[in-house]
Amino acid sequence: MLLHISEQSSQTLQEQIVGQIRARILSGEIEPDFALPSIRAMARTLKVSVITVQRAYEALLNEEIIYARRGKGFFVASLGQSAKSALAQQRFSQQLVSLIENARRDGLDDQDILQIFNERLQAGDNNGSA
Repeated sequence: MLLHISEQSSQTLQEQIVGQIRARILSGEIEPDFALPSIRAMARTLKVSVITVQRAYEALLNEEIIYARRGKGFFVASLGQSAKSALAQQRFSQQLVSLIENARRDGLDDQDILQIFNERLQAGDNNGSA
């Protein structure tokens, strides 16, 4: 499993691992019951500590995106489309709350925030340029 992590990212290594695995599972790129690399193998491949990978897997276990089979390893949970959608919506909502709080701290009012959000939404995926 190829993941791209960076020491220069604003996210921790653990957050990068969790985010990339989660995204691949929710997008369907990784199928249910797919065996994830062992903690040691993933740590060796990514050149990170075993503890970092262990904590990342624990976070995914807590989200019920993966499951563990004692003595066998970690596997992708079988999530229906509605469960995937609900999880994606929940995560987006949490991220949006944080963005809104930051925008308000920076002096934007709700109308400014809504206007920017709508502009970005209408602009689609164009790498952040308006």
